[in-house]
Amino acid sequence: MAENKAYTNNSPRIIFMGTPEFAVASLDALVQAGCNIITVITAPDKPAGRGMKLTESAVKKYAVEKQLPVLQPVKLKDPDFLETLKSLQADLQIVVAFRMLPEVVWNMPPMGTINLHGSLLPQYRGAAPINWAVINGEKETGVTTFKLQHEIDTGDILMQASFPIADDETAGEVHDRMKEIGAQLLVKTVEGLAKGTLVGTPQKDCNPLPLTGEQAATHGVTIKHAPKIFTETCKINWNQPVAAIYNLIRGLSPYPAAFTYLNDKTLKIYKAKKELHSSPKTAGSVETDQKTFLRFAGADGYIYVTELQLEGKKKMTVEEFLRGYRAN
Repeated sequence: MAENKAYTNNSPRIIFMGTPEFAVASLDALVQAGCNIITVITAPDKPAGRGMKLTESAVKKYAVEKQLPVLQPVKLKDPDFLETLKSLQADLQIVVAFRMLPEVVWNMPPMGTINLHGSLLPQYRGAAPINWAVINGEKETGVTTFKLQHEIDTGDILMQASFPIADDETAGEVHDRMKEIGAQLLVKTVEGLAKGTLVGTPQKDCNPLPLTGEQAATHGVTIKHAPKIFTETCKINWNQPVAAIYNLIRGLSPYPAAFTYLNDKTLKIYKAKKELHSSPKTAGSVETDQKTFLRFAGADGYIYVTELQLEGKKKMTVEEFLRGYRAN
């Protein structure tokens, strides 16, 4: 877009909303493309670390570095914030990894508010699309830009880009690739909207569906959901097939991490390998040679742990762990 002078001279006034590192890639791509970012909205500074020092969001750090104005509202319905937002007279708002917006906010600019979502909508609507795609063993995922409307992740689709998920990729690795692919898609989306050449397409399933994680057949398409990840989601059930356990480990790595118990202590597993075996031990049983491997039995084979963290210890490789571990 930076090369397109006609576009640059007629650049819409954009407010960008985002908080974590994932959103920084998009904001940077928009800035590098010459977009007219008039203000950045991000989360308030929060206490973090041992000293509970006030810490800025990744997006705020970037915005300050680029000398972009920053707003950090505590409440998005605060009258003073809404008055400030209105006074900025933005043409377009862009949301990447931010909180849910009230209608009074997303419906304010004349060009609407667009969101970058980490899936190929309508698949994997919800808070954790990357995690659930990997947990479910998907071979492909993607990113979608769409216009916000009342029900979560159901607005008209603007653009999409797909890419494969490797059999051994973690959610963290997919995240890092996705943020770059999504950033470029967002730039193309803004360009199309500014030129008036991009028209939204209604999602095939526009009826709001409960985000339960269960699959619902709608119009002949199996819709999979991406609800928020809770602690119970992360606990490994060793009675499952090893392929499902392996995908759970990948899908929750590096955060929040799948876990089990070892000697009554929580054991987080970040990376592992799977092995099918016709006659495994009792599900959940542990075996080790005290030097090179630590494995847990699943329903039809073994999970070999390669990177882990025992409660009270730092993250380490299995070899490092076994040097100080003695089996009961």
